[in-house]
Amino acid sequence: MLTLKLLAVFAHPDDESMGMGGTFAKYSAEGVETHLVCASRGERGWSGPEEQDPGPERLGQIRTAELENAVKVLGIKSLSFLGYIDGDVDQADPAEAIERIVTHIRKINPQVVVTFSPDGSYGHPDHIAIGQFTSAALVCAADSRYNDPENLPSHRVSKFYYMVDGENFVNTIMPYFGEITFPVGEQIRGEVPWAEWMITTRIDTAEYSRTAWKAIKCHASQQSSLGGLAELDEDAAAAVLAMQGTFYRAFSLVNGGRRVETDFFEGLR
Repeated sequence: MLTLKLLAVFAHPDDESMGMGGTFAKYSAEGVETHLVCASRGERGWSGPEEQDPGPERLGQIRTAELENAVKVLGIKSLSFLGYIDGDVDQADPAEAIERIVTHIRKINPQVVVTFSPDGSYGHPDHIAIGQFTSAALVCAADSRYNDPENLPSHRVSKFYYMVDGENFVNTIMPYFGEITFPVGEQIRGEVPWAEWMITTRIDTAEYSRTAWKAIKCHASQQSSLGGLAELDEDAAAAVLAMQGTFYRAFSLVNGGRRVETDFFEGLR
């Protein structure tokens, strides 16, 4: 019997819970092997009062422990780090970053891979970079002529997805966050909702939204970044998180068409 495997490749601790916690929890509960690769340990992601910032080394330790706790809550089988510094992922040597991701793909042999969309959700350079590196790694992992350091056999992923926020979800969370912006040099970037018609895949995570909220709560150092969402009780938070589970199918070797799918593994089961 085919063992179904899902791999997500993200940039920071909390991306997995805040972005697709319910999806992870759902597939883990259904017996799918779920795996997570994180580019950094979130060393520069302090969101509290500046005078309380513990510094990059200590914050990285704190956020690693938070991520390990969230991974347990979500039932994720394996957690790996690429070893880059938060905020510098887009400065990584592309060949090196791609090689590291290839190694994980070939070790895990997932049918499905998920990462950030080309807009990086709200323009975060680390998100954009890890999405680009992952896209390239899928091509290299499938190429038998591409040699990784461990000389692993090639592996061709069947389906590749971008994690995206649809208009309905963004409109729901805006009152809690206000305008979602991110400064990059002299630019001010922000959330770009995906039109509802662009979403190819909707995973029903309502049953697992409370689990997703518990995983989000594991990231205690990041609660202030949630704005008003952090103030919600579990029922209200679960109702909001149930609107997640929206993805864009970047490629599939086994299905296609305009009909919105409800399962990453459609065409593979």
